[in-house]
This record gives sequence, C-alpha cells and structure tokens, in this order.
Amino acid sequence: MAAVKGTKPPNAGKGRKKGVPNKFTGELKEMILQALSEKGGVAYLAKQADENPTAFLGLVGKVLPMTVAGDANQPVRVTVTWQQ
Repeated sequence: MAAVKGTKPPNAGKGRKKGVPNKFTGELKEMILQALSEKGGVAYLAKQADENPTAFLGLVGKVLPMTVAGDANQPVRVTVTWQQ
C-alpha cells in the first residue's frame, strides 16, 4: 500500500550521521593495499604497466586528483620521458 502523501516512512533519517565514512570501503582499501604489498608493491605495479598498459593507465586515472588547482602566473609544467 502506498504511503499517504506528505508522510515519511517510520525509519526515515535513521542512517549514518553526516561525515561518517563507510566501514566497508576502508576495509576493502586495506585488503587491496595488503595484496599489493604481498605481490611486490612498486615492482609489481611497474611490471603491470609494461604488461597491461591499458589497465594500468585506468588505475592511474583513478588515483590522480580530479582537479588540479594552481597559480595562473606559475603554471605547472610536466616533462614526460619514455624509455623502452
């Protein structure tokens, strides 16, 4: 049966308080970092960059900040050197 217009369900507003992080997200992040550490950390990621560049670049895109702010008078300059 549909609720009467203008009323709220009995449990409305009983969720997490604002600003409280999701517990599962933190636990999952810890598991991923532990697995990365067990597989060799930086060396493993470097190997994946060579063997699976598309997946690796997707990962890079996830961890880079979404917005880069800087001083318009002193722009950020990046030099990329590629070695094979």
